[in-house]
Amino acid sequence: MTPTISPSVIAAFAPSGTLRASINLGNPILAHPDAGGAPAGVSVDLAHEFARRLGVGIELVVFEKAAASVEAVKNEKADIGFFAIDPARSESLRFTEPYVLIEGSYLVADASPLTDNAAVDRAGQRIAVGSGSAYDLFLTREIKQAAIVRMTGASVVLAALRDGQVEVAAGIRQLLEGEAQRAPGVRMLPGRFMVIQQAMGMPAGRGAEAHAVLAAFVEEMKSTGFVAAALTRHRIVGAVVAPSQPADHSPQQQAHP
Repeated sequence: MTPTISPSVIAAFAPSGTLRASINLGNPILAHPDAGGAPAGVSVDLAHEFARRLGVGIELVVFEKAAASVEAVKNEKADIGFFAIDPARSESLRFTEPYVLIEGSYLVADASPLTDNAAVDRAGQRIAVGSGSAYDLFLTREIKQAAIVRMTGASVVLAALRDGQVEVAAGIRQLLEGEAQRAPGVRMLPGRFMVIQQAMGMPAGRGAEAHAVLAAFVEEMKSTGFVAAALTRHRIVGAVVAPSQPADHSPQQQAHP
């Protein structure tokens, strides 16, 4: 049976009477336009289900970039959102545990001498990233010698690599694999440089009780198979359902070889 949600929590999430969900179309693992152009994907499914639980209507506030989607929730232009957990985003936001894990990887030109992730951080290397993305925030902290070149959108990042403006493109593994398969001339480096933990987020000022309800909702969506079914329904490859976590666990961004 679905737990009863108190009127105060409903009002905290939907003060206008409608739940405004910030949706990022820049990450196709989470959301994408359907055949009619409407937003679809696991984050959209979760947003609709959470609104149903609250007993309110829903408005999808759609963005093309993660940074804009984050800012909408931070500035309370939206009530919930779907973001990668990162310390740089913690101000004014509260996150749940992750519901999906996505790999961050590197793409290089076929002629590149690079063969592993550890060799990327060298003087003279330029790494293209989507500005404000989870991997931009992560690499900004972790990269010590290479230069990070921030660009607007994955298509610009990939074009920069093919044009020789940068030596490396960083991004979501699924997107980079698609680029490598689309046309010759580029290849993936093996493994991953990070695991992107996708969670739900809300404005910090909405209160601890509301955050507890959202956190419990995410854990239920994982444990009941809702998230797994959504990934399958939307034919998503390259993401896995995050493991269930105890309520007091504090997720951290992870680096991997």
